Amino acid sequence: MSKIYFQGSFGAYSHLAALSIDPKAEIIPCKTFDECFLKATNDSSSKIIIPESNRITGNIGIEYLIFEYRLNIYFEYFQKIEHNLLGLPGTKISDIKDVYSHGQALSQCSKFIKSKNLIEHVRADTAGSAEMISKNKDRTKAAIASSLSATTYNLEVIRNNIENEKGNLTRFLIMGKKILQPEFKKKKYITSFLFKLKSKPAALYQSLGGFAINGVNLTKLQSYPEKNTFDSFFFLCDLDGHIEDPRVQKSLEELGLHCQDFHVLGVFEADKQREK
Repeated sequence: MSKIYFQGSFGAYSHLAALSIDPKAEIIPCKTFDECFLKATNDSSSKIIIPESNRITGNIGIEYLIFEYRLNIYFEYFQKIEHNLLGLPGTKISDIKDVYSHGQALSQCSKFIKSKNLIEHVRADTAGSAEMISKNKDRTKAAIASSLSATTYNLEVIRNNIENEKGNLTRFLIMGKKILQPEFKKKKYITSFLFKLKSKPAALYQSLGGFAINGVNLTKLQSYPEKNTFDSFFFLCDLDGHIEDPRVQKSLEELGLHCQDFHVLGVFEADKQREK
């Protein structure tokens, strides 16, 4: 049986995404993202599922771990995020005074929270908040979490779909130690890589010229400072195409001339959600 590690508690959106991807896998929670990456580094037969970005609130903030561990990306998965107000069975919405969840979930449900005059409490994760409500047995407290969390911790969905905007998605990356790459066929692919430029004027401008000349579309380009410094940056980049496509190869060769560090993180099929 394959293993998939995720950050958080059972019932988290990462757990929900892992079940969607491989319901037969042994799905194992970790306290931190660092622990997830370390487990996959030490056990090449396992995978991790990591939330990379959210359609509404942007990056999750795990880029430094991608840079440090350099695990291979096997594929991406877009999970629909539907937030629910969870409480003890029999709780009425008028009973609730305090609401607990991850900061991003609270932010994504701000309109509902304000309309009910609830006091927000930021916790490490959504499912952990649901677990706390289940243990505390206090009807004045509720959590914002997934419907899976309600089932997991014997809570009641008091109000479903309380997010500000419908159609919210989180992009998850499934990663591991082994290097796997799909065969180049007539499908839509993403090639993901990181690079660090040589220190010289206009280095970024010069390095990206190859993509324009070869007609390769960059779908993500973000800079992050290296640990403990503000004058050395690395870039995370996604492009449309397979690394075996001659246009992509030429673009990356051109980029390589300007880099002091370059690493391909993965080649994988684009999630169907990208077409919607």
